[in-house]
Amino acid sequence: MSTVALRGYTALRAGRASFLLHRRSAAAALGLLLVLAATVVASLCLGESTVSPAEVVGVLLGRPGPHELVVGEFRLPRVVVGLLVGTALGLAGALIQSVARNPLAGPDVVGVTWGATATVVGLTAYGVVGAAGQVPYAAVAGGLVAGLLVYLLAWRRGLHAQRFVLIGIGISVALSSLTSVFLTKGDGFQAQAAKVWMTGSLNGSGYDQAGWLGWVLLAAVPVALWAARSQRSISFDDATAVGLGLRLDRIRLGMALLGIVLASCAAGAAGPVDFVALTAPQIALRLARSAQIPLFCSALTGALVVVLADLLARRLLAPTELPVGVVTGLVGAPYLMWLLIRSRRGSSR
Repeated sequence: MSTVALRGYTALRAGRASFLLHRRSAAAALGLLLVLAATVVASLCLGESTVSPAEVVGVLLGRPGPHELVVGEFRLPRVVVGLLVGTALGLAGALIQSVARNPLAGPDVVGVTWGATATVVGLTAYGVVGAAGQVPYAAVAGGLVAGLLVYLLAWRRGLHAQRFVLIGIGISVALSSLTSVFLTKGDGFQAQAAKVWMTGSLNGSGYDQAGWLGWVLLAAVPVALWAARSQRSISFDDATAVGLGLRLDRIRLGMALLGIVLASCAAGAAGPVDFVALTAPQIALRLARSAQIPLFCSALTGALVVVLADLLARRLLAPTELPVGVVTGLVGAPYLMWLLIRSRRGSSR
């Protein structure tokens, strides 16, 4: 393997294969990995009983200890689900924002999350979905239908980024109203159970959720690698892309579809954890200072945000435990307002 230095990049070559590595993105990814590892250890250490980091590492390495049950059976499955949900949301947000070319776009803004929510709440409130194992399938189906509906309505001889965001916001508002109707008209007891799911929580999460979500993320790796390579193509305007012979519509469709699938699966595993998909890509972009949103850094940032938010949700008001979606909402709502103000100032110049 040989390397060729470029400004801000390193071109790696192995035989006929070659790719560009953005050096600051790689450094940001390494830093995020270290902070994420520390946060995971802290989450496994802290709880009703405090476990030392050495004991936690020992349990993770398979060594028996007095806290093996607490760390390995109670805390670790929850942390694993949080990692996978955050990774899926961070990657989904990066893909959708890249397609829309808008930092305000995200699964929870363009209708995907609300599609999953309305479906689960409606089916639960009217007794169609009763078992907890059926909820993920309903959420995935609802998110996929809502996301594809937004994409189709935004299509007019190609996907227009502004139409995609505006139609997504309109669909989100409509689905939010429909969810309220389901909550008020459905069975009271079932509606209360749906309200708990709506907050987005990792409480009670285990390897059942982690298993299928992990397989989805594993299957998404090849498509994510293709998307990372195609990101530069969709940054061109349509006329330039056509002149270069790029199949822009297919690229946008593939990236949007992957983002919709990942966001829907994340909602199925933990409920609607708001604002993670919105904030993670922008944080990653500022850390990496790259031309395009770095997908790997976005995935790591999403995982870090969810695991850290869940740790805060468990310990801020202990022994009372908050849903993780409440914490991400408290942080994400001001961030969304800041983005809106920033974009308005930018457009007025």
